[in-house]
Amino acid sequence: MMTKTPEPGSRLVFHKMHGAGNDFILLDLRLQELNLTPELASRMADRRLGIGCDQLLLVNFSRREDCLARYEIRNADGSEAGQCGNGARCIALYLHMRGEIDQGSLLLESPTGPVEIKRCADGEFEVDMGEPKFEPEDVPISIKPEQDNYSLTSPRGPVTFSAASMGNPHALVLSEKVDDDMVHTVGAFIGTHAAFPAGCNVGFGQLESRETLYLRVFERGAGETLACGSGACAAVAMLRRAGKVDEVVNVFLPGGHLVIKWLGAGAGVKMKGPATYVFRGSVLDE
Repeated sequence: MMTKTPEPGSRLVFHKMHGAGNDFILLDLRLQELNLTPELASRMADRRLGIGCDQLLLVNFSRREDCLARYEIRNADGSEAGQCGNGARCIALYLHMRGEIDQGSLLLESPTGPVEIKRCADGEFEVDMGEPKFEPEDVPISIKPEQDNYSLTSPRGPVTFSAASMGNPHALVLSEKVDDDMVHTVGAFIGTHAAFPAGCNVGFGQLESRETLYLRVFERGAGETLACGSGACAAVAMLRRAGKVDEVVNVFLPGGHLVIKWLGAGAGVKMKGPATYVFRGSVLDE
């Protein structure tokens, strides 16, 4: 009679979640141990050979007394990210489902500092993403702007864009029509250009009105995603700085709708949107 041989290694519990289609593997490292190397992160993120996601969210104990938990972000290629607005909402939902938070606000420790998140009456979450930064050294970008815009010669010809940091570097290209080739070709070109020493996320926007923006984002380390929360915040901040949008903007991305609010200099950009729990699973950590 044959008996089963126990599988080597230990089981790693993960939670699959998404915010407006931007999907994540959430790992609660307060409850389990994991040495997440870039190679392992990339393998888990692979949509054919792994679980599949745009980014991984690592939840851990905070080093600050005023923060409930700390989180880190890994892109699909295993590289680190500085901020992720859609991910922050998913972490807040996860903590709410565990009974660690109820209504009201909480603080989470992010790679770029404390982030305030509020659970709204409609079940969505509003995240204060902090104040945008526009100075070239803060983005960072190594070329000089002309009237707050930058120019490069891409495979599709000259391209003009604005740039800002929302914890991650972002570029925004405005166009009357955004097609797949523009997003993938120009997005990869700008996102990996030497002018951005840390790389950047590249947004492609169609401005319908002062209150409505259609946006697609090619993210560094992940490619085009269905939504990019920090990208939506950066886009609205850049457009508001240029006087092209109002304080509150509805941003429509391929995966869903975000409401972005920025009062202007000295204020943080606030982002409101959904968070969805998909399923729980486990894998061998080897």
